Amino acid sequence: MYFSLYRVSAFRICVVALGIVLFPVASVAGDKVDTTKVYQIREVTVTEQYRNTEVRASAPLQILSSKQIEKLNALQVSDAVKYFSGVTVKDYGGIGGLKTVSVRSLGAAHTAVSYDGITLTDCQTGQIDVGRFSLDNVDMLSLNNGQSDNIFQPARMFASASLLNIRTLSPKFINNKTLNGKASLKGGSFGLLNPSFLLQQKISPKYAVTLSGEWLSAHGEYPYLLHHSYLGDGTTSNETRKNSDVQNFRIEGALHANFSENESGYLKAYFYNSERGLPGGTILYNEGAFTSQRMWDNTFFVQTHYENHFSKLFSMQLNAKYHHGYLHYLDTVVLNSAGFEESYFTQNEYYASASLLYKAFTNISFSFSTDASVNNMFAQFENAALTESFAQPVRYSLLSVLAAKYVSENVLATASVLSTLVTERVENGTAADNRKRLSPYASITYRPFDETDLRFRAFYKNIFRMPTFNDLYYARIGNADLRPEITDQFNLGITYAVSPAKWLPLFSITADMYRNNVKDKIVAMPTKNLFKWSMLNLGKVEITGIDLTAETSIKATKKLGFVLGGTYTYQRALDVTSPGGSTYGHQIPYTPRISGSGRFAVETPWVDVAYSLLWSGKRYALFQNFAENRLPGYSDHSISASHSFKLKDKTLSVNAEVLNLLNENYAIVKWFPMPGRSVRGTVSLKF
Repeated sequence: MYFSLYRVSAFRICVVALGIVLFPVASVAGDKVDTTKVYQIREVTVTEQYRNTEVRASAPLQILSSKQIEKLNALQVSDAVKYFSGVTVKDYGGIGGLKTVSVRSLGAAHTAVSYDGITLTDCQTGQIDVGRFSLDNVDMLSLNNGQSDNIFQPARMFASASLLNIRTLSPKFINNKTLNGKASLKGGSFGLLNPSFLLQQKISPKYAVTLSGEWLSAHGEYPYLLHHSYLGDGTTSNETRKNSDVQNFRIEGALHANFSENESGYLKAYFYNSERGLPGGTILYNEGAFTSQRMWDNTFFVQTHYENHFSKLFSMQLNAKYHHGYLHYLDTVVLNSAGFEESYFTQNEYYASASLLYKAFTNISFSFSTDASVNNMFAQFENAALTESFAQPVRYSLLSVLAAKYVSENVLATASVLSTLVTERVENGTAADNRKRLSPYASITYRPFDETDLRFRAFYKNIFRMPTFNDLYYARIGNADLRPEITDQFNLGITYAVSPAKWLPLFSITADMYRNNVKDKIVAMPTKNLFKWSMLNLGKVEITGIDLTAETSIKATKKLGFVLGGTYTYQRALDVTSPGGSTYGHQIPYTPRISGSGRFAVETPWVDVAYSLLWSGKRYALFQNFAENRLPGYSDHSISASHSFKLKDKTLSVNAEVLNLLNENYAIVKWFPMPGRSVRGTVSLKF
């Protein structure tokens, strides 16, 4: 009935047909978000509403707008997400080092990463390297614990313990402009050179195209202090980090369509290529460990999104994606018969999604989403026998979600049930068991006083993560009998926001207490010797913590303003696998008991100055909390100054930064030192 009210253009048919042709497993459903102003604001994401959105969320939500990111002394997405509370970024040092995100100590495999509304995947490792994503074309970063209050989204958005959203810049044209652009050049210490560009072209009232790209190069040879004692005291020597060079190239383009006020879509293609050295651990008298490993990787994906709000009652969205990943790993110093280790991995994903939203009543909405995907992986090793025996796994997944949402002036509540069906097939060996599971979720936020924006919130979520292809099938360590890693999440919080005066337009604070229980945790254990490991379901972990965030802005005069913000996290993440065992009650590796961040910016007519701080308490490199495994706490201070010049219809911006201002010698991962003091400069032109 509703479909007959709309004429379908050729482009719309192409967008939908692309998903159906490439992804024949697609399901079709549809429906719409509330047509209330609140829903429209959240979907459009008006910058001024970011703080209100965070405070009103029923589960913890943190947002960084592009304007805030500019003041964080951040080059990559991994640099920016460090300022979210409860987040641990495992950083192996340098610009090209691997960087993964763990939220509330659940591990990187429990954190999904979304790129423009469609999740990124890596079935090989189960974790996304967020260090590969530049901030040059990013409009917003957001982090959901549990899941979002937006129930009109693909099923995959419900299928993880936390979700990091990366939203790129969409074309916006004002004053009858038809072309927007930005060109920038970054340069700095350790050979950093990073030119980038962004173009947005309006080709008709309904269609626009975007093209962005960048190239980054750095030799990465930074000085550090090497302690000759494993306790970090005694004799030291000044060394230079080796084999931490990186060169990568990214280009992406998109066709955006706004068919009408209620109908839109996009088609996006993305390509990333990288070659990097993988610096080894800083082991005394073992210089070869710094220069023996290299990695090449290529990522290509094309994804499409179509959304239609048919009426005040119904909305539908369709998503489809093809992803191809290639990784080449080489280690020239290995104690095996060949004297080296070389691996090639290729993985493909075919994905399709359909979502329907139905607004049953003024305050109540229901949604149903179905996602289907096929993932496969192929491998080639220096050892022909390993290549021939590799499993060549294929995973078929079907996710379905039924969700409900209630919204009133003082109450926001959501609930959902996720159904997961997973089937495995292999060419060689034994396939993992098929899996099926129901995962419930419920959340609520309540405002007791009409005149005060004080809210109480709570959520519960049961979720799991499937073992990765490496966990199940990787040569020498894979275990096809692994069970999924199951997590129960509990959260109680309070939020408060106020705008008391013109000179104090914003003050907000959030506080959340949480408990995560993890069972069947997947861990690597040595078997016959230190060269032969096996993946086992041995772990149980109890995680208890508190997250605090605060932010305020001050308008001293029309031309002078201040912005302050900070986060604090306290968490006890304890191994409770075996009572009486050597690690029972010990803090799990790389989880600081206390950590936090701070931001301060001064905006003047002459120059904008920003200061940022990251700090962390002590951590342990292994499950045993012994002194020899302890990493000391650290603080990282950075400062920047910037100014923009108006040149008719163009804007020239200049920015200078000093990173790790106090030149602190620290490591996030043991034996992988971070760079000391460095400088970075940026010149950009917007037109």
